[in-house]
Amino acid sequence: MNDLPAIEVQDLVKRFRREMLQRSYGTWKSLLLRPFARKRQADYVTVLDGLSFQVAGGGTLAVIGQNGSGKSTLLKIMAGIYKPDQGSVSVRGRVSSLIELGAGFHPEFSGRENVYLNGTILGLSKKEIAERFDHIVAYSGLGDYIDAPVRTYSSGMYVRLGFSVAVNVDPDVLLVDEVLAVGDEAFAHKCEDKINQFKRAGKTIVLVTHDLGAVEKYADEVIWLDGGCLAARGEPLQVIDAYRQKVSLLEDQIRRDQCQPQEALDQQRWGDGQVLIEAVRVLDGAGVEHAVFQQGEALTVEMDYRQVSPTPDLVFGVAIHNAQEVLCYGTNTHLDRAGLGPLPAQGSVRFAVSRLDLVQGTYLLDVAAHTRDGRAYDYIKQAASFAVRSGLGDEGVFRPPHAWQVAPRGDRP
Repeated sequence: MNDLPAIEVQDLVKRFRREMLQRSYGTWKSLLLRPFARKRQADYVTVLDGLSFQVAGGGTLAVIGQNGSGKSTLLKIMAGIYKPDQGSVSVRGRVSSLIELGAGFHPEFSGRENVYLNGTILGLSKKEIAERFDHIVAYSGLGDYIDAPVRTYSSGMYVRLGFSVAVNVDPDVLLVDEVLAVGDEAFAHKCEDKINQFKRAGKTIVLVTHDLGAVEKYADEVIWLDGGCLAARGEPLQVIDAYRQKVSLLEDQIRRDQCQPQEALDQQRWGDGQVLIEAVRVLDGAGVEHAVFQQGEALTVEMDYRQVSPTPDLVFGVAIHNAQEVLCYGTNTHLDRAGLGPLPAQGSVRFAVSRLDLVQGTYLLDVAAHTRDGRAYDYIKQAASFAVRSGLGDEGVFRPPHAWQVAPRGDRP
C-alpha cells in the first residue's frame, strides 16, 4: 500500500433540504380565492454527521449500513457529485465511479457517443478515449448495440457499458455502488476478475454494498454507517458481526410489533376445548421473548394452558414448519417420555432447545394439547413464528454439527 492516504474524510457533514407541503384550506371561499396556495415549511435532514476516516492507498474499503444511512451520499461526495456542507473530502489521483445506473449517460446518444462523453467527464482526452474504445466495447460485450441509442438498452446493458468505461480509464481510485448487482452471472464474474486485478495493481477501491459476502471477499477494512454516523470501523468480520447483531435486534423488534393478537389465531385452531392454550411465547436462552435467533442459539417455546376440567390424559406437542409449510420437526411430551408429574389446573409448559441447528429462514410454530392417541383438546396452527439468521450460505432445513477432513487414500487391493 502507498504511504499517503488515497482518501481523507474530515468532519464531514451533509444536509438536504426537505419541503413539507401543507394545505391550509378552511372554506370553499378560500379554496376558490387561493386555489394554488401552499404553506411551505422548510426542514433539513442531516444525512452525514461528522464523519472522519482515511483510506490507505491501494486499500479496499467497504461501506455497509441500512438504507438511508448515508452510504451512497458519501460515495457521491467522494466522486465530486455533491459538495459537503461542512468538513472536507480529499481524494488523491484520478477517480472513476460507478454510482448510479446510467449516471452521466444521455439517453438519446448512442453507446459510442456516451463512451466519449463519459470518458471526457472522467478526465480522458479524445485521443485517449479513441485508443481505449475497442477494448471498452469488447469488455462490455455490446457488439453492434454500441451504435444504438442508450434509451433502447436494458438495465444490464446500461451497467455493462458504464462499468466498462469506469474500469478502463486507468483510475487510481474506483468508487462502486450497488449497481453491479443488476448484471448477469457472466458479467458478475468479469467484474470480480477486474476488481481483483485492481487490487493486485494497488488501486484504491471504495465499495458500497448490502452483499456482506462480497464485503468479506474484497474488503481490507469496513466502515458501518448508522444514521449518518460512524457506528464501527475495522476488520471485516468484526464489523459485519456487529452490524448483523444490530440488524437482528431491529428485525426482532419489528417482528414482535407485528405479531398477531391472540384473537386472530382462533380461526386457525381446533379441539374440544377441554384444555385451552391461552398464550404462546418464543424465548431465548435467558428467557427473554424474541422473534429472531442466530443459528446455534438456544430457543424455548413456552405455552400457558388452562384445564377447563381435570384431564389425566394430557399431552403437549410442538411442530416447526419452514416458510413453505414443510414439517421440519415435531414431537410431544408422550413421544419424549417427559415425566411432567401431576399437572396443575393452570400452568406453563416449556419446550427447550439447547441449540437451534436450522438454516437461515422463517419458521412457523404449531402447538397443541391433546390425548395420547392424538385427539385434540386445543390445536393452534401457526401460533407463532420466528426467524433464524446465519452468515453461512448452506441450504436445506437442518444444519447438523459437522466437520470436514482429508486423509491420504491407502492402496486399493
